[in-house]
Amino acid sequence: MYQGNQTSISEFFLLGLIVGSEQQQLLFMLFLCMYLITMVGNLLIILAIGSDPHLHSPMYFFLANLSFTDICFTTTTVPKMLVDIQSQRPTISSAGCYTQMYFFMLLVDLDNFLLAAMAYDRYIAICQPLHYATLLSPKRCALLVLIPWIISNFVSVLHLSMLSHLTFCDNREILHFFCDLEPVLRLACSDTYINDLLILVVGGAAISIPFTFILLSYALIGSIVCGVPSAEGKWKTFSTCGSHLTAVSLFYGSIIGVYFLPPSSYSAERDKVAAIMYTIVTPMMNPFIYSLRNKDMKGALRKLLSRQRFSWRW
Repeated sequence: MYQGNQTSISEFFLLGLIVGSEQQQLLFMLFLCMYLITMVGNLLIILAIGSDPHLHSPMYFFLANLSFTDICFTTTTVPKMLVDIQSQRPTISSAGCYTQMYFFMLLVDLDNFLLAAMAYDRYIAICQPLHYATLLSPKRCALLVLIPWIISNFVSVLHLSMLSHLTFCDNREILHFFCDLEPVLRLACSDTYINDLLILVVGGAAISIPFTFILLSYALIGSIVCGVPSAEGKWKTFSTCGSHLTAVSLFYGSIIGVYFLPPSSYSAERDKVAAIMYTIVTPMMNPFIYSLRNKDMKGALRKLLSRQRFSWRW
């Protein structure tokens, strides 16, 4: 079904964070601080894991990859958003929009798979500890990161290739602070049935399969923990999963709020709040989640920072 005048879109307007002048500086400083905390925190996690031989294990290998993904994920949207907050004309070229969508979809799917890989690591460590070194050998760990990169890239390219066949009308206003697939599809004049189906089937599978795997892993872990006789033993066993469960809850809680509700209940405001949660808040919180309750991680960070202070003095 076609509506309005069909046109070749050269740029879009990002109207997700249009605020008054008083709120403008407040939002700018808030998101800038959150972005810097995200960058520094995740970079410290990567450097601490790389510099401490005691952390050269599968669990921390996946954590370092998650931190790297979070740095890229946040950088895909936040710098452009900061420029737009200060701009009187927040625009993005069509090429820039498609590029942002590609990396956003790639990295959000990659986050899903990395969280699933970390759940698998916890399952093997608790349920099959004698086979840990075999089941999570360096080669298998590398495959558990490489395969998600390939799948996530395929999903992103598939969505963008189908998007390129659509015709857009005169309306170029995206009611979001970055180019997300759902708001852009709402600007199309041509039929988006296939695109919506792809979001439901392919996009849904890329999110639901890792999430189901995480739930299954923790169900099996829970069954093992219930068999531990002492309350102290149960707490000690399950506490190793606490950080990961917190990160999973933050990430999937906001993802479900955007992608797993029926289209009839779509709300641009709700979509923006949920997107801020999983694109800005969750990557910012992950370094704190994984370091504050982890003695090994805190020790590695202290060593890293003390070495830096010593080198500065020298």
